[in-house]
Amino acid sequence: MTCLSIRPATVTSIAAYVPPPAPMLLGSIPTGAGADVHVYQDSDGSLSSDCTGCGEYAWTLLVTSEFAQEHAAACLRPPRRRAA
Repeated sequence: MTCLSIRPATVTSIAAYVPPPAPMLLGSIPTGAGADVHVYQDSDGSLSSDCTGCGEYAWTLLVTSEFAQEHAAACLRPPRRRAA
């Protein structure tokens, strides 16, 4: 009979996942219906926005927030109610 010796694996380093920083709010643009389009800058420099009226989320590599301004001018939905 052969005897096998099993040794536990040796861990040389542990790499912990570090999530990227949360997007930074750059500003809010009011819509004609009283909602707001919030514009954020992500850690990679890209911009994103979300609308408190229709809920649209947009992302762009553009350096300006023109895309959010266009949405704010066109969105006619009032602000959504917040969940209780």
